[in-house]
Amino acid sequence: MRWDRLFEDLEDQLSSEWEAERAALDSEAERLRLSRVVLRDRLRTAATRDRSTPPPSFELADGTVFTGEVAGVGADWLAIEPAGQRGGILAPLSAICAIGMPHADLLRSARPVEGTAPLADRMTFGFVLRDLVRRRLAVTIHRVNGSPLAGTIDRAGADHLDIALHDAGSARRVDAVTGHRIVPFIAIAWVRPETAAPLI
Repeated sequence: MRWDRLFEDLEDQLSSEWEAERAALDSEAERLRLSRVVLRDRLRTAATRDRSTPPPSFELADGTVFTGEVAGVGADWLAIEPAGQRGGILAPLSAICAIGMPHADLLRSARPVEGTAPLADRMTFGFVLRDLVRRRLAVTIHRVNGSPLAGTIDRAGADHLDIALHDAGSARRVDAVTGHRIVPFIAIAWVRPETAAPLI
């Protein structure tokens, strides 16, 4: 009888050690998986969230906070549809300082992404800005230093843009242009087209 109890105790100890080791391996595998998660994937998951819960909030480099839905995610940018406002905004991922969202959405966004978006992953911030150039849309560029520039983007390079300055909401006409600026992308907190045209 004593031997039976001894073997049962040894069996229980071995089983407990095995479970503890398996739990440690599972935890380590999860930590390794999470170390490979990028912000872009979490935002892509946020774009498909349940809209019956409060929308996320986005704090940007100039101190502006937008509450709204993720409308699109590219290689290095995010499109947001602010709640209660017309149109959308574009923000480089580097200008996002913090994102607030319900805890359930936060946990869901850390799960593995289902499927990929190869086209969106190749669409850079410059690519989207070049589309605004092509459409000749008037924009307001809000810079990280807090000062806005209103006008029309004439050219968008790999890491900067040229903007012709004119009054917000007016068309780019030669007599309306008051100046020109070259703006590096790293200086941009967000961009708002002056029309409610789709961003992407």
